[in-house]
Amino acid sequence: MKLGLTTLLLAAVSVGAFAPAAKETVSVCRGYHHSSATALSMSSATETAPFVQGPRIIRDELPIVYVYDHCPFCVRVRLALGIMNVKHNVNFLGNDDIPTPTKLCGKKIAPIFEIPEDDFIMTESLDIIEKVDQDERFGASGQILPATGRSDIKAWQKSVQVLLRTLQRPRYVATGLLPEFQQLDGRHAFIKNHQLPPYEKPEWKGDGTDENPGMPMDEKLKLYAEAMAKDPAPLLEDLNSKLIELDDLVYSENYCSEGGLSMDDVDLWARLRSITIIKDVEWPTKLRAYMDNLSALGDVPLYDEMAL
Repeated sequence: MKLGLTTLLLAAVSVGAFAPAAKETVSVCRGYHHSSATALSMSSATETAPFVQGPRIIRDELPIVYVYDHCPFCVRVRLALGIMNVKHNVNFLGNDDIPTPTKLCGKKIAPIFEIPEDDFIMTESLDIIEKVDQDERFGASGQILPATGRSDIKAWQKSVQVLLRTLQRPRYVATGLLPEFQQLDGRHAFIKNHQLPPYEKPEWKGDGTDENPGMPMDEKLKLYAEAMAKDPAPLLEDLNSKLIELDDLVYSENYCSEGGLSMDDVDLWARLRSITIIKDVEWPTKLRAYMDNLSALGDVPLYDEMAL
């Protein structure tokens, strides 16, 4: 996967929006992590001060996240771990891989979080983030502030759901570059299970009965190909207008809600990331800086270099 220049920056390199962590010695063992570092916090110098990232947390046995690269719920976990500076291994699952997640947690699902030193496995992105936040081996608690209940941002997300499905889903599989879609079986598994507007899931997938077997696979493949071949200009115009609306809702280029970096950002950024797979999107200045800043801070790359 080709990464944008901004996302290749190391944590020690200033990216303008974030203050570097102070250099210190961190003691890590199989028990609990003890450090003299001040807990991660928002600087109080100004209302829009950058997030101050804490010391690197490196366990003897690294935690593991099993993810799909495009999945916003998986991105939530990756972003939060990156913000908290917890080194971890990322295992990308093929989209058609059923045995691996089933062996881990009993069903095909992502993200899956594993702490090998505890022989511990769990699912559900928000529960995983809460678990890491409460475990002092992974640094101080409360590094990422709680969600603020931004109904305006939730309403915006809902308003673009159909638009983004139409633009993003064909591009996920068309690139052939995302880890879960490297092979044809993975791409077909996604197309089989993810409807394109205006179709609804029951019509697309069916319910397993003779009365509703779902759409034939050949028809699904045809619809994905047609969606990818269609001129995106009218949809891009709509998307660009919606991004201007969102730019007004985002508090600063460092975080979306007043008060500091919070779970609002973890959720919003994880959902916005996939927009970068769409070529020729016009990002408002503040919102684009927000995307780049959190990409660098969380060590999760954007898709700009593979955009279609």
